[in-house]
Amino acid sequence: MNSQELTKKKLPDAPGVYFFLRRNKKILYIGRATSLRNRVRSYFTLDVGARRSPWIEKMIGEARSVDFKKTDSVLEAILLEADLIKKFKPPYNTELKDDKSFNCIVIINEEFPRVLLIRQNSYSGHAVKNIFGPFPNSAHLKTALKIIRKIFPFCDTCIPYSNVLKNIRTNKPCFNRQIGLCPGVCTGEITAKEYRKNIKRLVLFLYGKKARIVKELEKEMKRAARAQEFEKAGELKRQLFALKHIQDMVLLKKQHSYIPRNVGVTRIEAYDLSHFCGKNIVGAMAVVENGEAKPSEYRLFKLRSVKTQNEVAGLQEILCRRLNHTEWLFPQLIVVDGNEVQKKAAEVVLTEKGLKVPVVAVVKNEHHRPREKLSPEILLANSEAHRFALRFQKNVRYNVG
Repeated sequence: MNSQELTKKKLPDAPGVYFFLRRNKKILYIGRATSLRNRVRSYFTLDVGARRSPWIEKMIGEARSVDFKKTDSVLEAILLEADLIKKFKPPYNTELKDDKSFNCIVIINEEFPRVLLIRQNSYSGHAVKNIFGPFPNSAHLKTALKIIRKIFPFCDTCIPYSNVLKNIRTNKPCFNRQIGLCPGVCTGEITAKEYRKNIKRLVLFLYGKKARIVKELEKEMKRAARAQEFEKAGELKRQLFALKHIQDMVLLKKQHSYIPRNVGVTRIEAYDLSHFCGKNIVGAMAVVENGEAKPSEYRLFKLRSVKTQNEVAGLQEILCRRLNHTEWLFPQLIVVDGNEVQKKAAEVVLTEKGLKVPVVAVVKNEHHRPREKLSPEILLANSEAHRFALRFQKNVRYNVG
């Protein structure tokens, strides 16, 4: 398959989900994009193996066509991607395999169903009504749920008013009710029937049935207006408008940019991989701020998509996973162990994330010492990453700690 075949598809410059397909139309890989055209075309470069990973290069070699499904927003693309990956289990979507740490949206089967974020396979003890996910990017999921909750307010932690009458607690609005994110379950402002109708629409939205919800809201709004229930009609109109005009700006910022929150601090992040005979592959991130090591901010990674020795693919995986943590402080410099290949691989990941961070590669000689003269801060960061990765790899190998 080549880029010329893609021109036949007329990929739109719009958000959505794309599929790489085998000759028999079986799905190899599912991804989402803010621009389907730009995202899919980025796979077709001469050095895709070095720029992305040999794993992706192998997938491209097997692919015979590309298909897509356009969505109205990035939010809907995120939800659709998770639903389709769960349904089809594509062989190259390795990040969601054999991992219990990703979050799901779980709706509890109660009189007033709560909507919760719970880790995959950790919802025992709950009477589960619906499950959506898992979602590998926790930051995107939380932001998406905030957007959804403004359209379909729901209860997560507050106690229903029916329990208030049983003297379980005083009749006081929960915090989310005060800011309009809970419809008044805790104060008795909404009946169980009306609340369940709202949750039903939330479920339909999570299943990608927005058009159906729009029709339902339009009909109900007209009925309310005819019955002179103007307050209800006004709320339905607000809900309808919000649904038709979902604002993706927060999600777009999360996908393509980071805001430095440590201005005035020189933060260096160094990355290294360790393995034993090509097995038990792990990665480590070490942090040096203003010339001093910050062990409390070191991070460890067990590789998910890379099962054999492949330093380029391994580096790209841990860097991608690190950059998904937008809550962590922003580095002014990234240090990788290796040569121009590793440096370029890191730069590709940063470019895809919309980041401009310089990358330094530490090339070692036969005595495993840096060939070039580098600053003490860079050498410290590189040394700490190597030490931390090696120690973690030994722990994994011997099942210690």
